[in-house]
Amino acid sequence: MLTKHEQILQYIEALEVGEKISVRQIAKILDVSEGTAYRALKEAETRGIVSTIERVGTIRIENQQKKIERLTFAEVVNIVDGTVLGGHNGLHKTLYKFVIAAMQLEAIPKYIDHDSLLIVGNRMQVQRMSLEHGAAVLVTGGFNINDDVKELADQLQLPVISSSYDTFTVASLINQAIYDRMVKKDVLLVEDIIATQTPAFLKEDHLVKDWHSLLEHTGHSRFPVVDEELRVIGMVSPRDMTGAAMDTPVSSVMTPHPHTVSIHTSVAAAANLMVWEGFELLPVVDKQKLVGVISRQDVIKGIQISQKQPHMTETMEDYALKGFEEERTDDRGICLMGEVTPQMTNRLGSLSSGTMMLLIEAAVIRVLRRLKTTDMIVESTSIYFIKPVMAGSFIRVQAHVLDIGRTFGKVEVEILHQEEIVGKALVTAQTSSRL
Repeated sequence: MLTKHEQILQYIEALEVGEKISVRQIAKILDVSEGTAYRALKEAETRGIVSTIERVGTIRIENQQKKIERLTFAEVVNIVDGTVLGGHNGLHKTLYKFVIAAMQLEAIPKYIDHDSLLIVGNRMQVQRMSLEHGAAVLVTGGFNINDDVKELADQLQLPVISSSYDTFTVASLINQAIYDRMVKKDVLLVEDIIATQTPAFLKEDHLVKDWHSLLEHTGHSRFPVVDEELRVIGMVSPRDMTGAAMDTPVSSVMTPHPHTVSIHTSVAAAANLMVWEGFELLPVVDKQKLVGVISRQDVIKGIQISQKQPHMTETMEDYALKGFEEERTDDRGICLMGEVTPQMTNRLGSLSSGTMMLLIEAAVIRVLRRLKTTDMIVESTSIYFIKPVMAGSFIRVQAHVLDIGRTFGKVEVEILHQEEIVGKALVTAQTSSRL
């Protein structure tokens, strides 16, 4: 039987996109307390199926986790510090593209369509034409709109947003927000590597003999144990079954309250959990229900495939290393050389600690990769800042392997500017073979 919390989430998911919902409404319809309704509504917001919009309320929206590179018009309002002048009921809609109105009036219909956003100044005819063709409007320069444009926006439920920023600024802000979403999309998630078929599992009323049958049928020995609602309540392994009689209930020998991961957990986080807790298998859940399992082999294969795939966007590490060249110093050492750009500095104009850490880790991983065929993960770092390094300075990041084994590596790193040491670090890394 579903809990009240799960019933509320199920009710919210069944609502049509654009429908309003409130804590009081949920409490009244489903006969639950307002506290229970509030907690469920917050989880729905975290899942990306509802959004709270100023002056409108909480709205059922498209699942943003499936369309992570897209924004709602409500999010655009926050991004550009805007004010909604009309069409409040359309703020939940999804923005597919934006267009700058730099063309003649008669050419505008060629560039806009439904669910797009036209960025324009105080050109009233353009604003109206945009709405008539199903596109929302972003008015730059802080200009207002005519009453007839506002009435049309309300009628068509297409937002008209005003921002005091200029056209270049708002376009840059929206583009950056979309870019940030795309970076997140590049991250390999557990849902990307789990098998599509239903995983093998045991129920709490199954017996040890059922485990033996499942073992013989699948060739696997570790299985999640679930209740009637498919919620994971335990795990069983050969160690749990040692000495157990065939008619013993699984629930009495299982390991209760096992660790699980969500389908939205990153593969890197799952790998870290497996390493430190020593897990061979992790149940994967969605909305608290079992949807799959991942093994150490799944995680290793996923990480290897991910590193071979080209990324469509740049991370901070990519950006920091863009101007650096790699040089091999000896069989156990490399050197990264480049200039400190203003974007790599802190508010005082010196190389920031975060950027220095990125450079150190990059040098460590690269030098260890020369000696090991497996992937490396930084485990611990002791770093010492000796002198500040200003923007425009040419630096060298020298990494030398002190010790390396089957599952670990220790690397000493020195950061030099004009032949002077400005920072040092001792880094310990582990190999993915520890999985």
